[in-house]
Amino acid sequence: MEFETVLYETEGRLARITLNRPEAFNAIRPPMPDDIEQAMALANADPEVKVIILQGAGKAFCAGFDFSGNLDHFTTYEGEKTFGKDWDPGKDIMTVTSPFVGFIPKFMSIWRSPKPVVARVHGWCVGGGSDMALLSDVIIAAEDARIGTPYSRVWGVYLTGMWIYRLGLTKVKQLALTGDSITGKEAVDMGLINKAVPADKLEEETLYWANRMADCPTTQLAAMKLIVNQAYENMGLSSTQTLGVILDGAMRNTPEGKDFVKKAMEGGVRAAIEGRDRPFGDYSLLPDSEKPKGMP
Repeated sequence: MEFETVLYETEGRLARITLNRPEAFNAIRPPMPDDIEQAMALANADPEVKVIILQGAGKAFCAGFDFSGNLDHFTTYEGEKTFGKDWDPGKDIMTVTSPFVGFIPKFMSIWRSPKPVVARVHGWCVGGGSDMALLSDVIIAAEDARIGTPYSRVWGVYLTGMWIYRLGLTKVKQLALTGDSITGKEAVDMGLINKAVPADKLEEETLYWANRMADCPTTQLAAMKLIVNQAYENMGLSSTQTLGVILDGAMRNTPEGKDFVKKAMEGGVRAAIEGRDRPFGDYSLLPDSEKPKGMP
């Protein structure tokens, strides 16, 4: 089965889903959420597959949501923009919470997959990209990968809630209220992800853990994932996500949020992002020595 924005491959006991918009650092736009959901379904329907690897093509895992063009790809059920003077909060709520069209409900196929998912993270893993990675069961990153939620500064809110549930109160507040990014190594040290290795060892480490899990029976893997996930569902994960996507709509339509979009449309996405991050001096404004290898 072929997809527009992802590649799907199987290698014996492993399935590999690759976000495949490398020219845009795998930034998210339709039909990527649908493609991910369908690829997860395909892997789970294959009796030969025991573990799924989620990764990004090219130089990055995922640079978050795509802000290119005039953002027409951010629309409600009826094709209206989810921001701007004609924003309808009711239609926005219907869209973002719908299991049929909402981006986050579709990304949750990673979390719901009975077969475990290993995220292989390199380069930028930011915004919605970090949400996808953190929904995975085991996360292996390059030490120089950069993980963060720049939308914490303007035009967004935590969406899947996984930053909250994976980190303790102290660290998540620090990151939520600054939008700061962290390296793969720092993410391991604070307990956000499982492993960080030099970039040239990332594939080897990912395969080691994927194959280690694949040595267990598929039903055993599904049972263990289910009981761990259920504990977090009982903590209120679903209600946190519902509030997150609704607040995200509101933050897209604050005066500051509208101004961010205006700058992106008039001066280009890069200029808007640099304006957002200039007081913090990070993301694209980091010194080359602190960026992921090969990142502009």
